[in-house]
Amino acid sequence: MQIYNKLFIGGEWVESTSGRMIDVINPATEEVWAQVPEGNEEDIDRAVRAARDAFDHGPWRKMSTYERAEIMRNMGQLMKENAEFFGELESKENGKPLYRTKRDATALHQWWYYYSGLADKIQGETIPFEDDKQIFTLREPLGVIGAITPWNAPVTSITMKLSIALCAGNTVVLKPAETTPVNALEIAKLIEKAGFPSGVVNVVPGYGETAGERLTSHPDVDKITFTGDGSTARKIMRAATSNLKKISFELGGKSPQIIFSDANFEAAFESAVLHGFDYTGQACTLGSRVLVHQDIYEKFLNRFKERVEKITVGDPLEKFDIGPHANKQQLEKTLKYIDIGKEEGATLVAGGTRPGIDKGYYINPTVFADVRPDMRIAQEEIFGPVVSVIPFATEQEAIDIANNVSYGLSAGVWTSDLSRGHRMAKELRSGTVWLNSFRYVRWAAPYGGYKASGWGRENGMEAIKEVTQVKTVIIDLNH
Repeated sequence: MQIYNKLFIGGEWVESTSGRMIDVINPATEEVWAQVPEGNEEDIDRAVRAARDAFDHGPWRKMSTYERAEIMRNMGQLMKENAEFFGELESKENGKPLYRTKRDATALHQWWYYYSGLADKIQGETIPFEDDKQIFTLREPLGVIGAITPWNAPVTSITMKLSIALCAGNTVVLKPAETTPVNALEIAKLIEKAGFPSGVVNVVPGYGETAGERLTSHPDVDKITFTGDGSTARKIMRAATSNLKKISFELGGKSPQIIFSDANFEAAFESAVLHGFDYTGQACTLGSRVLVHQDIYEKFLNRFKERVEKITVGDPLEKFDIGPHANKQQLEKTLKYIDIGKEEGATLVAGGTRPGIDKGYYINPTVFADVRPDMRIAQEEIFGPVVSVIPFATEQEAIDIANNVSYGLSAGVWTSDLSRGHRMAKELRSGTVWLNSFRYVRWAAPYGGYKASGWGRENGMEAIKEVTQVKTVIIDLNH
């Protein structure tokens, strides 16, 4: 078993105040494979003090953008060199298949490279006005940012939040999800090695009701960036009133894949399979609602059933298609929604049962047909391998079904009619719309949702606006 016995605060590895440890469970075996220190309110206070001192008095905010970019690029290189290690680590932490986590990890350095390149492009503007006045703006860092990351994509989320915040000169207190904290402590080792000044990044694993609550309510934290569920986001909103700190949220989705009869059937079909069940359904952008034109609905459903029944489930370190749920609570939630689907009158076409594996939080991929758009399984985020297949007759009906949920993170449209594709992109209430593709997420493209899917954007230049503020300077040239 791996033991991590210290927090990373103020550039030093320090013991937690409580001395207690958090057990980290491998969801494939249900065994404890690591322990990390349990940070509490006092540890968060220490971390915030270190981050505030680093922001107010340290070199990070004041150093040249070239120097800041160089350190960030160092970090990118270290992430690139350690990509395989982080892929293996994530597979242990949350049960994703190793071949998928390794693939994901090979792209992590690109966020650091991209934002290192933006460090010297955060600019204000000069505003023409009266001849005897000069007006210009400065875009400045917010200060101390509290980052709370999820268990379903820990290393990617940490990478995104750190690279964006640090690019602009902010300092960070990071609280990872308590079920997947090991990646955060390993990233802290690279932060130290890359040359970031003391206190710029601080890492405190802990529980939401203690460490998380203190971080979100702390009066010396200027912003919270959170990825997770809506109920926790509402608690954060209330806690943030302590000093009216800024907030950005990425809160999940109920993303539709909309397949028209003129689509490339094979490409759309393969997308529906992959992006319906990838990561055991535990990704915010997955297409858990597949909307199929009535002319091809029966053909699609029959093929879909056959294909889904062939998806293999098992040990994420072996060559299976999907692994376990990341934790027991999520498995129980998925099983509950399968029962809800049956009770609502939907037809269980495939799955709905657990495979015969002695240990681990496994479940077979599940498909429901005869799903009304107002059913709970078509409205609420399940975060498991459960897909609802829903027919539609017209373009407008597809739009109405797609939009008639509380979420608006992403959507996919499959059609050979480019004009229709453009119309759909305009009408769908989603932060991202893919045409003839799905789940293509890149560091340069803004990412975030409409409605209950969140506030603000990550990735791209747009994300810089979320971690900076504008100061106006007016000079009277007569004096």
